[in-house]
Amino acid sequence: MSMTATASLSRDERDAILDAVRDFARTRLAPHALEWDQQKHFPRDVLAVAGELGLGGLYVREDVGGTGLTRSDAVTIVEELAQGDPTIAAYITIHNMVAWMIDRYGSEEQRQQWLPGLTAMTDLGAYCLTEPGAGSDAAAITTSAIAEGDTYVLTGVKQFISGAGEAGVYVVMARTDPGTGSGAGGARGITAFLVPGDAEGLSFGPNEKKMGWNAQPTRQVILDRVRVPASAVLGSVGGGFAIAMSGLNGGRINIAACSLGGAQWALDRAVRYVHERFTFGEPLADKQAIVFRLADMATELRAARALVRDAAHALDALTTGDPDAPSREEVTVQCAMAKRFATDAGFTVANEALQLHGGYGYLQDYGIEKVVRDLRVHQILEGTNEIMRVIIGRHVLSDTSR
Repeated sequence: MSMTATASLSRDERDAILDAVRDFARTRLAPHALEWDQQKHFPRDVLAVAGELGLGGLYVREDVGGTGLTRSDAVTIVEELAQGDPTIAAYITIHNMVAWMIDRYGSEEQRQQWLPGLTAMTDLGAYCLTEPGAGSDAAAITTSAIAEGDTYVLTGVKQFISGAGEAGVYVVMARTDPGTGSGAGGARGITAFLVPGDAEGLSFGPNEKKMGWNAQPTRQVILDRVRVPASAVLGSVGGGFAIAMSGLNGGRINIAACSLGGAQWALDRAVRYVHERFTFGEPLADKQAIVFRLADMATELRAARALVRDAAHALDALTTGDPDAPSREEVTVQCAMAKRFATDAGFTVANEALQLHGGYGYLQDYGIEKVVRDLRVHQILEGTNEIMRVIIGRHVLSDTSR
């Protein structure tokens, strides 16, 4: 089934899309997740199938092959994908952020050049913001973009880039205004560029040896005097930081949804296991301590899901100009709350599921330890959960209406 729905879906359309995604996750992701993890295999052929389903441009406009869904629909889809494999689901969300940035901020020429391939997932996208010396402080990046005639020359190194070496286009944040002093140029000196994957001077570090997310490549992106035309600027010169920040709200609720999906899978396996496992003559499911633990796990997930979907609804309202929408700052706080709570809860639930499996949970064949490893990084990326607390705490302290 090809998903070519509009933003306004009927219940039947939404159910049909979720059924197709659920089937894809069950048949094309879940059976291979352990093998891909162990072999560090990036399944480009399966991603192309995802593109045929419309998963390459979930909230991209339909004229370039996008699916045109809402963020509320997208987080539900992402959660289903993550039940098949959190690693691949997470990469699909990063790819979607790149496609959305081009659709939202790109010129018509840029949209037509890049988006048909991205939405089909025959071409892949990568997002290059983080640098070795600038993690959470995105405004402190040092990658430079020097204007030379009608071109820009980009030089610098990006760190922890998902899809590096595989992507056809890289959204690269670089400094066009170096300024002076510490943190030179600040946020206003950053510009976004579209860099082709075959650009001269573009190279990649070795695939990182990671705790989880092994089925998607993570490498340094090295820009050694990469020359791009002025037409490669995404949005406006100096407007890159705003583009980066605008992508984070969606990125945060998407990675939260990945945590929900992975944790739900682990919880379901734990429920099945405690029915099958007997100790001292009775199933684990008959022990009150086990029942209480499962109750807490299910409650935490339900609360996290409510936060994620509420944040997605708020982001939709803001995006569509709903007069009753929360302010941009309030939406940012909601997305930060959802990301912090859901990624913490997701990891805790998966870890509890491993514990309930006892020694078997520690074995690779059961798949639980893989999900624990995969979900751990969700508490770090898209802004660490400590940064989420900073965003939330500042808002609480500044709320003079209390």
